[in-house]
Amino acid sequence: MYLYQDALLFLAGSWTYPALEMLWRGETHSSMALAGGICLCLINHVCCDLLKEKNIASRCLAGAGVITGVELVLGLLLNRLLGFHIWDYSTVPLNLLGQVCLPYSFLWLGLSLPAMALCEFCREPSLEDRAKQNLSKKSH
Repeated sequence: MYLYQDALLFLAGSWTYPALEMLWRGETHSSMALAGGICLCLINHVCCDLLKEKNIASRCLAGAGVITGVELVLGLLLNRLLGFHIWDYSTVPLNLLGQVCLPYSFLWLGLSLPAMALCEFCREPSLEDRAKQNLSKKSH
């Protein structure tokens, strides 16, 4: 995959994820920028590359799994191991170790669709071509 595309998606995710959290909860943590960047890059590679021939429902389910998985790994690392206490879903039904929960995983189903659309937009060859042209102009 293209480095430019991954960098663009990481930046988009690192801005979008905390912004959505601010809208939803009224607060966020800087680690959510990392989570968002990782999520969008993984959604691009998993849902838009590996599963591109699958139906949209399967791809959204995979996207929700990606987001839930990233939240679980980061939650275990940041909240449990390092003790930051950034979030705690232990009072939410159907949670796993207080780091992820089924209700939010369902929310990620819906967010996977616009995430995949953003990934597809960033996959447009014209964006990659423009980036290469700009880089080649700067190197001359």
